[in-house]
Amino acid sequence: MKEDTSEPNEKQQGLAESADAASPALEELQKAYDDLNSRHLRLAADFDNYRKRMAREIDARTTFAIEEFAVELLDVMDNFERAEKTDGAGLREGMEQIRKLFATILERHGITPIECRNLPFDPERHEAIACVPSEATEGTVIDEAIRGYCMQDKVIRYSKVVVSRGKEE
Repeated sequence: MKEDTSEPNEKQQGLAESADAASPALEELQKAYDDLNSRHLRLAADFDNYRKRMAREIDARTTFAIEEFAVELLDVMDNFERAEKTDGAGLREGMEQIRKLFATILERHGITPIECRNLPFDPERHEAIACVPSEATEGTVIDEAIRGYCMQDKVIRYSKVVVSRGKEE
C-alpha cells in the first residue's frame, strides 16, 4: 500500500505550521546573534585602540620623564664647565658644590646612595671585590670601592666593597 503524497497529511501540515511559527523565533535569534556579534567586534576594536593609546601614553610619559631628568643634569654640566675655567683656589670648592647639586638632583628623583661602611656584608646590596684581614669582625664592610645606589628601594647599582676576613692569626 502506497500512501498518497499529493495532498499534505495532518502530520505534514503540523510540521509546516510549526516551521512557520519557529521562523519568527529563528529570525529573532539571528538578530540577537548578529547584535551580540557586532557588539563583540566593537568591544574588541575599542580594547585594541585603548591598548595602543595606553602604550603611546606610557612612551610619552617615559620620554618626558627622561627629558626632565636630562634638563636637570645639564645644570651639573654647566657647573663643570664653569669649574674648568677657574683657577686652582676655587676649583675644589666648585667641585664640592657640583657634587652637592648632583646628589640633590638624584635624591629628588628617588635615587639614594647605599650606606655600607662598618655594616655587615649584605649580598643583596653589596658586591664583594676583596676579602682582607682586619681588626673588624668577620663579614663587616671595611671599605667601599664604588658606591651603590637604590631607586625607590630597588638596587640599581650594587656597592663594590672590601670585606673583613677577621684577625689574622
